[in-house]
Amino acid sequence: MTVHFIGAGPGAADLLTLRGRDLLAACPVCLYAGSIVPRAMLAHCPPDAELIDTAPLSLDAIEGIFVRAQAAGQDVARLQSGDLSLYSAVAEQTRRLDRLGIPWTMTPGVPAFAAASAVLGRELTVPEVAQTVVLTRVSGRASSMPARETLAAYAATGATLAIHLAIHALDRIVAETLPHYGADCPAAIVARASWDNQVVVKATLGTLLDRARDTPVERTALVLVGPALGASVFRESALYSAEYHRRFRS
Repeated sequence: MTVHFIGAGPGAADLLTLRGRDLLAACPVCLYAGSIVPRAMLAHCPPDAELIDTAPLSLDAIEGIFVRAQAAGQDVARLQSGDLSLYSAVAEQTRRLDRLGIPWTMTPGVPAFAAASAVLGRELTVPEVAQTVVLTRVSGRASSMPARETLAAYAATGATLAIHLAIHALDRIVAETLPHYGADCPAAIVARASWDNQVVVKATLGTLLDRARDTPVERTALVLVGPALGASVFRESALYSAEYHRRFRS
């Protein structure tokens, strides 16, 4: 028996990976985050699979389901939104599984920042403008941020910021990043990226708060800030230059 953690991606049902699909089809038990994961993905589960929405469950209750499945010799698909590497609460679940001696695997999903980049039609790294993407958040009820991980510190680098789980703190985001990027720096809010009802707000740091008031967003939103989001004049990468000699090009 194995618990398979599967990243469901940003929301669109067809952005599930092939490996994730095949694991869903092979597991008689599926735990899914019903508040975010689309029901269409559950169509890949066996017709007689036990489907359990974890939205109302505590971690203790989820552990109890793992233990029950282990006793029955049933593989479990644990379908979670986005990608497992970011803000997924996988670490606390796998720690418990290790303590119980239950094996587990992880299958990545399309992360929210990648989906937002696609929606905006923007590469988050542009030659000699920004070559670093900072994936971060702000303190919230679920957990606080380490003292040294501040928006101001990251903004001082000039990197592209992809700020998760922070739409409620938009005032703070603008206040802490504007001194480093300036009012004309491109910014955007992408909510429910890849869903049919996705919301996109394009602005600058100076206009972001006003634009957000015109298009209210409450949750499942990503805030992006950085000059790469609006760069149009920049040096082309040498990767595809005729003068750039590489082993794959004669």
